[in-house]
Order: sequence, then C-alpha cells, then structure tokens
Amino acid sequence: MTTTGTLVLLGGGTAVLLYVLHQIGHYLARVLEALATVAVVFVAAWFLIKGAYTAAGWMIRHWRTTLTAAWVTVWCWFWGWPSLVATVAVVAVVLGVWRLVSLPSFDTRAGRHVRSWWQRWIVYALRMPRWLHSCQLTVPDRAGATVVQVNPLRRTATAPRARPRRDQLPRILGVRSGPSWDEVKMRLVPGQTPEDFDAAARTLAVARGVNRCQVRELAPNEVSIDFQRRNLLARVVAAPDLAAMGDATGEGIDLDRVVSGATEYGTEWRQSLRGSHTLVGGATGAGKGSLMWAPLMAIAPAIRDGLVRVNGIDPKGMELAYGRRLFHRYAVTSKDALDLLDELIDGMEARKREHAGNVRLVPITKDNPLELVEFDEIGALIRYVGDRKTREAITERIALLTTQGRALGYAVRGYVQEPTKDTVPVRELFPRRICLRVASKSHVGMVLGDQAYDRGAWANRIGEIEAGVGYLFGEGIREPLRIRAAWVPDEAIKALEQFVTTPDPAPRPAPVLAFRPDTDPQAAGGAA
Repeated sequence: MTTTGTLVLLGGGTAVLLYVLHQIGHYLARVLEALATVAVVFVAAWFLIKGAYTAAGWMIRHWRTTLTAAWVTVWCWFWGWPSLVATVAVVAVVLGVWRLVSLPSFDTRAGRHVRSWWQRWIVYALRMPRWLHSCQLTVPDRAGATVVQVNPLRRTATAPRARPRRDQLPRILGVRSGPSWDEVKMRLVPGQTPEDFDAAARTLAVARGVNRCQVRELAPNEVSIDFQRRNLLARVVAAPDLAAMGDATGEGIDLDRVVSGATEYGTEWRQSLRGSHTLVGGATGAGKGSLMWAPLMAIAPAIRDGLVRVNGIDPKGMELAYGRRLFHRYAVTSKDALDLLDELIDGMEARKREHAGNVRLVPITKDNPLELVEFDEIGALIRYVGDRKTREAITERIALLTTQGRALGYAVRGYVQEPTKDTVPVRELFPRRICLRVASKSHVGMVLGDQAYDRGAWANRIGEIEAGVGYLFGEGIREPLRIRAAWVPDEAIKALEQFVTTPDPAPRPAPVLAFRPDTDPQAAGGAA
C-alpha cells in the first residue's frame, strides 16, 4: 500500500472517530442538560417544600402574629388603610383612658398582654442571643479552624467569627410579663443543663440591667429565666389591723393561710402555722421581729379564743418580753426553757395516747389548741448559754417537737443569727426556712440549703434599710421566694397584748378549727 493510501485511511479513520466522539459528546450534553434540569427542578422543589414547612411552622408557633397580619390584610383590602389607622388610634385612646382610670383591671385584662408582646419582640428577641453568648450559655463550635495571618511585621492567629447556629443557641418559646417580673421561657439545646443557667443567673441579671434574676426548671430541656424589673418590696408592708378584727372569731381564722406580709410578685404572703416548723436566720437588725409578730397579729382572734396558745422562749429577755401577757408559757433562762419544753413534750405525749389510732391529724380545739413555740435566738440556749448537759437536753426536746409535733398540733418557730451546724444542730428538722439579710454568701446555704444562692436567693445582698425582706424556701417551693414581713410597731404589740387578754363579750359554742377543704384528717399528715 502506498503512502497516499495510508494517509487516506488514517484521515478517514480520524474523521470517523471524530464524528463518533462528536455524536457521543452531543448525546452526553443532552443527558447532562436533562440531568441538570431534573436537579434544578428537584432542588427548587426541595427549597419550596422546606420554605413552606418553615413558614407553616413559624405561622403555627406565632399564630397571634399570623392572625394579626391576616386581619390587617383583609381590613386594608376591604376598607382601606385610613380606616385601620383611625380604628387603631381610637383603641389606643380607650386603652390609655382605661389605664388612667383603673390600672389594676387594665393590667390584668390588657396591659400584661401588650407588655408581654412588646418585651418579647422588642427586647428579648433582639438582645437575648447576645446576652446568652456573652454569658457563655451557647454550645461552642469546637470544629472551627484557626486562621493564621502572616505579614512582614507580625504573625497572628485568629479564630473565625461566626454567628451561633440554631442547634447552638437556646430558643425563646414565650414571654410573660407581669407588674414586676418578666418570665422568658426557653428551650435548651443538646449539651446544656438547667444548672448551667442557675450558675449564670448573676451574669444574666447584669446583662439585663436588673437587680435580680431567677432560673426555674420547667422540664428537662426547658427553663424559665425570670428578670425582676421592679422591686415591689421597697416599701414597708403594713401589719394586719386589729381594729378590723373586733368581730372576728377564732374559728374563722385559717391557720393554713396566715397573712404575714407581701411577696415579690405583689401578692399577699400567706404561710401555714399548723403542721409546719420554721427556721428564720438573719443578722442583727434584719427584721426577725417582723417575722415573729406579724403572724401573731393575723391570728389574734384564735389566740384570744383559746384555739392557739403561744409559748415564748426569750434568752435576751427583751424581744418577747414586750408582749409578755400574750404568751401562755414564757422562759428566759436555760433551766426555765427546759422546763417549758418538758411541759410541751408531756402534753404532746398525752395527745398521742388520746388520739393514736383514731386520726392522723389532731383537730384544733380549745381542749387541744395549737401549741406555737416562738424560740428567739435559738442558738443561744443550744450552743452558748448554760451547762453542756442542759444544752443537750434542750436540743433533744426541740428535736422531739420538730419530728413528732406536726400531726399533734405543735409548731416550732426558731430565730437565729449564726446559722452554722454547730450553733443549730437541728436545723435540718425545720422544713420551712427563711433567710433574711446575712453577712456572707455561705450563710445563705446554711439557712436555705445547698444551691439556694445559685437559684437566686441573694440574701447577702439585701440592704440594711430593707428590714423584714428575706427569701423563703422549703415545703413545696422549688425556687426561693422573696418576701417581706409586715412591720409591727411597738404600739401595735401592746394593742395585740390587750386584744388577746380581753375576753370576748359574746358567748359562743366551743369552736373547732376545721381543716382546709382539700385536707383529709384521716389520710393526711405524718410523723414529722
């Protein structure tokens, strides 16, 4: 074969190959175009479905905003925007007049809803992510790489700055705003615990610019961060008026809900004197006298009618001595206190023998009155005053009263300045604790128990002018409650003494103080 023939064959083969490759390329281009079209369709459908799902979820979660937007759209479509503006202006004027005329009813029915909406979207939705990031309450992204920047003068290593992802930042579920508190309900993300927020309560308060922040656990992955905007306990709380109790009877007094002051939420503070024991700790001048006298003012008719007998142990011989005639039994020295406690133990044993097997809660009557023991400076007679044998005997009697007296109608209320375990070895037997102003952070835990400070019981930060302000913890209260006991002036104590020692001129049948409607005398109670 000649050279010319060879070249012709090679050229023909190359042409055929190029033609085949052209056809294959053309076919592949059509296939790739079809695949790209399908991919674009699927990606567009995916984003459309995802966007619709996200929008539907947002609309369901924020159904109020959705309904409002739909309502505004329909209104503008049918009646135009000028009529909407005029209607909104009229409603705003009506709400403003309502607020000026009756603030309590306005806040209950309308104001709190408007304030909750405003606080959520204008304050917390915009600022809470930054606060959480500053307080280290976001899950860090540990996979981020470090970037090294090199220039002729120096070399620096910087970490990339990126906004936290959705799975790193707790989400706001709702906001409730009351007269003094904002409750921000949040859902935690994996890697966080409610204890993380407890430990950061102080920094959250500083970030929000408030004096107090409290964290409540609602569920294993939900917490409520409560911010106190206003201090409703700044003013002195007035004690119950004895003049208004002139016609009251002893059986009309509810010993399970005794008015004693006010709470930080603007409501009355009511405590149970029957079936509970209370330990109050606080420094000198913290207001322990208010905690002592305010409940006695509220139950004055029951004391007068013999349904409650108050027993006083006063090592100082000053605080309780001012109302000496109020007390059925009264002791100052350690020996007298031991005799008083022995008499109470004997009475408790007699009630036990009489009612054992019949009831689990002894009914309060004149024959079996509530024996209330007011033990001022309980640490003095247990730790410091008297000989060791007498101190140990007093400690033993208090332990018996606090462990067995609940069902038998005996209640002990102790007051102490130094709440250490050595001073009050029986402090764990008091189910209800109240911590007034104390000198150090450690005293808060001694009175209220471990973790109380982390949960918002900042009793060491109570001001000296806030006598009677303290934190209540125990008996079903999951988070410390800030309260202020009603202030009882000296003349009111003398009036109380006169009130309970003056017999009721109207003869009545022997009263029996009934249990609360939700209490079953046969089933409730317990040894302690």
